[in-house]
Amino acid sequence: MLVDSHCHLDRIDLSPYDGSLDAAVKAATERGVDRMLCIGIDLNNAPAVVAIAEKFPNIYASVGIHPLDIADEICSKQTLLTLADHPKVVAIGETGLDYYYSSERKEAQQQSFTQHLQVSASCGKPTIVHTRDARADTLKLIAEHGSAEVGGVLHCFTESWEMAEAALDMGYYISFSGIITFKNAQELREVVRRVPISRLLVETDSPYLAPVPYRGKKNEPKYVVEVAECVAELKGLSFAEVAQQTTANFEQLFSLGR
Repeated sequence: MLVDSHCHLDRIDLSPYDGSLDAAVKAATERGVDRMLCIGIDLNNAPAVVAIAEKFPNIYASVGIHPLDIADEICSKQTLLTLADHPKVVAIGETGLDYYYSSERKEAQQQSFTQHLQVSASCGKPTIVHTRDARADTLKLIAEHGSAEVGGVLHCFTESWEMAEAALDMGYYISFSGIITFKNAQELREVVRRVPISRLLVETDSPYLAPVPYRGKKNEPKYVVEVAECVAELKGLSFAEVAQQTTANFEQLFSLGR
């Protein structure tokens, strides 16, 4: 069985399922994707992701503010702690730094990321980190404000092996999406080969970044199978081994038992 460790179920295209999220979740479970983590990106969608997690026993939620969705007023730590105080909320984020799309708001992003890391350490729920064109600052803030015991994950990883190694040394996991199946992702596939399978997660980041052979289509959790198949090929493991280990990793990171 597989886990889609990062998906935006409140945003996926439900038109193939006549608007039914139940049907989309069923399509994933029929392919062996038995659990999913639905990601919060701002205060507005927090109720939606929590409601989805409440409805489905095999779906969990995270709450947080994406670096590209930071409002003029930074969300308070108390607000994040209140949102996180729910049994189906297992993580803080996604948060992080994105200098590629919003370099002019570095200070606000760093302040928000710092608060998320501190909330994560306080409530004992791991941090889900988005990072783009901000390697040094991302690692610096994790080292200064994160908790090695609680940890977290660099999701949809597209950075260098050196960054992955530094994050691993701080207790973080590395999650890979359908990008690893893209033709131009040779360097990233080498990172997949080097990340220990015991510290690796798979995700769709749906509705974005559908893997080959679905590239260009709307992504959804059932396509995490293709991501896991690519990981298995790159690491010389069976699909079953990758499914079993990445599921165990998910349970370990987010403190979930079967």
